[in-house]
Amino acid sequence: MGEQFSPDEKFSLITRNLQEVLGEEKLKQILQERELKVYWGTATTGKPHVAYFVPMSKIADFLKAGCQVTILFADLHAYLDNMKAPWELLELRVQYYEQVIKAMLESIGVPLDRLKFVKGTDFQLSREYTLDVYRLSSIVTEHDAKKAGAEVVKQVEHPLLSGLLYPGLQALDEEYLKVDAQFGGVDQRKIFTLAEKYLPSLGYTKRIHMMNPMVPGLTGSKMSSSEEDSKIDLLDKKEDVKKKLKKAFCEPGNIQNNGVLSFVKHVLLPLNSEFVIKRDPKWGGDKVYTDFEEVEKDFAEEHIHPGDLKASVEVALNKLLDPIRKKFDTPELRKLTSSAYPNLSKNKSASKGNPQNKLEEEIIPSRLDLRVGKIVSVQKHPDADSLYLEKIDIGEEQPRTVVSGLVAYVSQEQLQDRLVVLLCNLKPQKMRGIESQAMLLCASVEGEPRQVEPLDPPEGSAPGDRVYVEGYESGKPDDELKSKKNVFEKLRVDLKISAECVAKWKENDLMTKLGKITCKTLKGGNIS
Repeated sequence: MGEQFSPDEKFSLITRNLQEVLGEEKLKQILQERELKVYWGTATTGKPHVAYFVPMSKIADFLKAGCQVTILFADLHAYLDNMKAPWELLELRVQYYEQVIKAMLESIGVPLDRLKFVKGTDFQLSREYTLDVYRLSSIVTEHDAKKAGAEVVKQVEHPLLSGLLYPGLQALDEEYLKVDAQFGGVDQRKIFTLAEKYLPSLGYTKRIHMMNPMVPGLTGSKMSSSEEDSKIDLLDKKEDVKKKLKKAFCEPGNIQNNGVLSFVKHVLLPLNSEFVIKRDPKWGGDKVYTDFEEVEKDFAEEHIHPGDLKASVEVALNKLLDPIRKKFDTPELRKLTSSAYPNLSKNKSASKGNPQNKLEEEIIPSRLDLRVGKIVSVQKHPDADSLYLEKIDIGEEQPRTVVSGLVAYVSQEQLQDRLVVLLCNLKPQKMRGIESQAMLLCASVEGEPRQVEPLDPPEGSAPGDRVYVEGYESGKPDDELKSKKNVFEKLRVDLKISAECVAKWKENDLMTKLGKITCKTLKGGNIS
């Protein structure tokens, strides 16, 4: 299949849309002599979502260029990464990943007979591999292991030893899979450089490393399995796809952190060689693009409306998802899906007398819809001197209106354009005639005078980034917190600021994917 291409053409196909290649000269040399052997691995943790089409489209490129491709289902890695996949669910999740990834590849026209599928525990528990893990652990420093896993392994206050082993195992996989190159996201770069540094110390060859850019999710941040609004599941219904795309971050003319545009660049155009903007004839009618730079230029100059872009991506995306939905619409695969990813919150048929089974009634922090917001405008409430009226961007199409009683504590200038933390699923309330659509969370210390400060998200946060309590990442927030249940009021009792100015619920940090939520000075304060 790759024979019709020259070595230079193969190199161009293999490396297109990649952010970085470590070992370009070695890659060129191999292509002059034979076909490249490359592997891509995925830890079998959360359910794969549409961002997985990004590596899939590169795998299509590799096969087109004649490469021998291995896909690794890294089940042992899934367990080592802070036990993101419980041991008893590992085998079921491997089965789910294999079925769904094969369905994705079939959906984009990739021939499965030219791929090799391998499960991590099929070779990672062998005597030879285990001895190599011990050999590697005797030469890799704790510093290097921790640094290598910093962007891949979940970071917690008291890290487990398993997270330090993870990067070394990934390095050894290159040798045991007998490949020339490993492919992954640029977030894997530190693991790749660890492999390049240490494998030769064991007498093994230094491999080539090829990296995809990190493609923004629909909220403008990394698309994540644990961040519900940032991802479209491969089995989402068409109405859910429409709903999530409608909420996607996609400002007119803004090409930064635009997950919708990125999906066109990294998936739709490489797979189809064209992308069609569908629009009403009065706005110019349909337009066919074969070059992403032209799409980006037209969007930047506002010749493409965000609504038309989203609608066109929706059509193309559903075309990719239809065969996957169809494949999984069988009793066997429906059962596999629910067994591999049991939805505890749906256990609503339990008797009233058994609170253990009424999981949906548990007062836990994951029921709160906490997000990063950016204050885009702030003014005094027209009918209340003590209240501000703020417009706050939380990654939705329109900013939310928020009324807050901060006039006595923070100036308008201090609030303008700053990042804040919002509770977004309280029932909207009218405050002096104006509906407040979220609550701005602040640290406060009682006394004379009372002190109040808005909470600070980590530097680099974007509007819409999910805020969660460490240890409660996987739950889905209530659509709306019912006032009679007093969920927030009950949780608020344990929301405090630590002596290090870190926001906590009980002993657990409030976090985003970039780090901890803090405040500037109010140690020991309450959060409300």
